[in-house]
Amino acid sequence: MMRIGLLGGSFDPVHIAHLSLAKTALEALSLDQVQLIPAAQPWQRPPLGASPAHRLNMLRLATQDLKSIEINPIEIKRTGPTYTIETIEALEPSHEYVWILGADQLSNFCTWRKWSEIAQRVQLAVAQRPGSNIQAPEALTQFLDAHQRKLLVIPFEPLDISATTVRQRLAHQQSASDLIPEVVERYIHEHGLYRPLTA
Repeated sequence: MMRIGLLGGSFDPVHIAHLSLAKTALEALSLDQVQLIPAAQPWQRPPLGASPAHRLNMLRLATQDLKSIEINPIEIKRTGPTYTIETIEALEPSHEYVWILGADQLSNFCTWRKWSEIAQRVQLAVAQRPGSNIQAPEALTQFLDAHQRKLLVIPFEPLDISATTVRQRLAHQQSASDLIPEVVERYIHEHGLYRPLTA
């Protein structure tokens, strides 16, 4: 049995903070592996800037030299709106899973579909995000207490990097080399991604 961390997101595009969180979680939570799970179309977010195929390719480039960090395309293969509970139900049941959250995601966790079932099936681990305090919703705290489960905290130094900032820079034809891996920036330019809309 493996202990596997699961880090979902749109990865539109993958950036340095994503990779740093994955590496920190791998060590801090004593995981055998961290799987990055790109969403097909997150139900709580507007349409994404790059296609699933491009986002997968960028993730593969960004992680090609990172040990024990893998890409799991389960949600992209499923297509349609992305619900975490459906992903968890489809995972290999013989392993132990830890779902990695940012503090911003934790605050709205109880709006997720079947959130209590998620919290029962996997262990939750939260990382600090800039501008967000680690504060679990009261309903989640009560659920974890009642089921004698713990919310793990990842000792992660928040990086003030967002995919929105990356896309904005690229749309204004500015470099994002301090925010994304060089191979990812090269891929973006080669494929003309995140260009500004023209009339």
